[in-house]
Amino acid sequence: MSAARTLILGALAVAVSLSVATKGSDTSTGRTMNVKIRIKVADKQVIATVAKNETARDFVSLLPLKVSMNDLFGREKYGDLPKALSEKGPRQKRYEVGDIAYWSPEHQFAIYYHQDGESIPPPGIIPIATIDAGTEAFNVPGSVKVAIELAK
Repeated sequence: MSAARTLILGALAVAVSLSVATKGSDTSTGRTMNVKIRIKVADKQVIATVAKNETARDFVSLLPLKVSMNDLFGREKYGDLPKALSEKGPRQKRYEVGDIAYWSPEHQFAIYYHQDGESIPPPGIIPIATIDAGTEAFNVPGSVKVAIELAK
């Protein structure tokens, strides 16, 4: 076998092994796609699984984050972000209880804790994460202060 062919086959083997090793990883951040965040509200904390899109990755890059969240329509808590996020995630006009989503016109994110059957007005929301359990922590009157960080 010629030296050039050996070199090419060796490079191909390295490329294939790197491809297999990074499958399911987000190579732009070096994290796997199964990222979890911890949200602390009052004396409770909930864990959420981060969505697989660029908007969600931008959100994670802001962590840790402390924010005051206001109530809207008795269905969601929303808060301001320190900067605009990427709008390259998929837009939705519906939400499910436990969704955490980005509202791009105001650079805000929302945590949905109650279903009222209403749709989201244009341009819709972009998924950031889904709370694994415990959305009732947000079903309290008025505003709440939350701290969000990567879950270890």
